[in-house]
This record gives sequence, structure tokens and C-alpha cells, in this order.
Amino acid sequence: MIFNDYMNCIEADPTTEKEIPLINAASQVGCDYFVMDAGWYAEPAEKWWDKVGVWQPNQQRFPNGINEVFEMIRAKGMIPGLWLEIERVGAKSALKDKPDSWFFMQHCQRLQINSSYFLDFRNPEVIDYVNSVIDRLLTNYHLGYLKLDHNSSTFMGNDFAASSPGQGLLEHQRAYLQWIESVQSRYPDLVLENCASGGCRMDYAMLSRKQLQSSSDQTDYRKYPSIIVGTMAAVLPEQLAVWSYPLKSGDTKEASFNMVNSMLGRIHLSGQLADLSPECVAQVHQGITIYKTEIAPILHASIPFFPLGMSAIHDEYSPICLGITSEYADYYAVGDYKANLQ
Repeated sequence: MIFNDYMNCIEADPTTEKEIPLINAASQVGCDYFVMDAGWYAEPAEKWWDKVGVWQPNQQRFPNGINEVFEMIRAKGMIPGLWLEIERVGAKSALKDKPDSWFFMQHCQRLQINSSYFLDFRNPEVIDYVNSVIDRLLTNYHLGYLKLDHNSSTFMGNDFAASSPGQGLLEHQRAYLQWIESVQSRYPDLVLENCASGGCRMDYAMLSRKQLQSSSDQTDYRKYPSIIVGTMAAVLPEQLAVWSYPLKSGDTKEASFNMVNSMLGRIHLSGQLADLSPECVAQVHQGITIYKTEIAPILHASIPFFPLGMSAIHDEYSPICLGITSEYADYYAVGDYKANLQ
């Protein structure tokens, strides 16, 4: 049971002050992990996007240090986690001053997409650097979870020390997978979430090495069921991370819809949890209780099925149904977008 502070919540603008009520609320409804998403390294007035790469917490955001937040999480009986986009370097990051051999290249020039450069994991110096980041964060903060994101496409490839951009990209990707294996070998209890702007880069080269897969960054809970059905055809239920983000402006029906969305995969709770009405909190807590006692114990043995087939994401009229079956029990999630019922 994971709480993540991003979706329809803090949205990459964390501070100690903002995290405290969320930590309390997540603990009260039964979360096991609490993950701080993007922005923890950026100046308060900066865009989180442009400065990734150095991975040092910002003192203004956390006046007493970021570890104060992680200690609060542990004090509430949860395991702290952190977001990283370890492969990308923002155009305003100090890391951009490293030699070109550290980065993807095209025609003797550094590849830049969306104000980003991309580390080349074939370079031993890059591996040494990213290992130093991981070791520092896990050792200093005793983290048990890393969300590894990847928000820009590298489809153009890397022709540095390669016969073609495709060869360079393939060799980099294989080196990245070997690096993930080395991280898991050094930290066998660490949970790794595979994310790429939500559900991109979703394959079992990644998921044979990472435990969880982000399903989407869809912000509208009513449009989420069709995505869940589609991704459940590609990812094991016990690996599929699905957002549940009830809002303070919503009612108990909306809170229930959000919970049912996520309950046949791995619940990733977010939203405005600390500001919900007591009635909505009760719905969230009930969903988590059912999930922990009935569904989670059999999820690894369950197979998804699709009683009504697949649904187009913009279909606002057809009901959607997802099921999981096992020798122990069958569960169904039925959604009606138009009626806002589940």
C-alpha cells in the first residue's frame, strides 16, 4: 500500500510543511510506503524539470533537512521512498558541465530534447556517478523505495562510439538494465517502480528487474478504468501501480470510484487525502482494509480477464469491467463513466 505525494496532490512542490499532514493521513488509512515525488531538489521558485541531475535536497524546502520528513514517515510505521529521474540531466543542472562522453550524442553534438540531456550508461564514469547518488540517498535516508522515472523519449538514439544511433541506444539500454541488476544486488529489499511519464517504457526487460510499473499519469479518475483494463493485458496485476486520488471537493461516490479503480492492482494513493471529509476518509480506509485482507494476499495468483472487452479511453457511454480470477476468489471492478458509479 503506497502513498505518493504527486498526483492531484503536491505535484512536484514538496516542503516539510506540506508533507506533515499527508504523512499523518496516509498512516491513518493504512499505507505501508510513503513516497516523495519530484521537486525535492529544486529551489522553490524553480521548475522541477530543469534542475534534475545532482540530486541534493533543497534546504529552503526542508529547513531542518529532508531526513526530518523521512523520520516522520518511519515514526508513523511507514517506509520512506523517493522519486528520481536518474537517466536525465536538466539543461540548468550543474551536471551538464560533464564531458560530452557522459551523454547521448548525435553527429558530434550533445542530444538535447525538452531541455534535457541523457546520460550514457555505457560510460563507467556515469555508472560510478549514479551509484554514488543511489548509495548516498539510501545510506543517509534509509529509503526502502525508489520511483525511477523517465520523462523524455530517447528514440533518436546515440551515435557516440557506435555504428548507428540505434546501436548506441541498444547498448546504453542494456547497460542500464545491468546497472539496475547491480542496484538490486546491493539492496535486495529495495522496491523499484518503473515509470516513464506514467505508463511508457512498459516492458518486461524492465519489469523482470523492477517490482512495479506505473500505469498512467491520467489525472481524471473517470477516464482511468479504460487505461487500467488495457494495461492489465500487458502487466501482471501484482506489478501494476494504479493511482487513487480522491479530492476534497468530491463526495463519497468519487472516493469510492477512485478506490475501486486501483484495487485490482497495486494501490498508489494520492490526492488531497489530508483534506477529505470524514465520510470520504472512511471510504478510503474501507477500500484499503478490503484490499489488504482479501485482494492483496491472492493478487500474485490472480489472472486478469475482461468481461466486456476493451474500451476506448474517450468512450463516455459504455460500462467498463475488469476482473481477476484465482483458485481462491474472483473479483470484479465495474465502472460507469457517465453515471460516475462503481
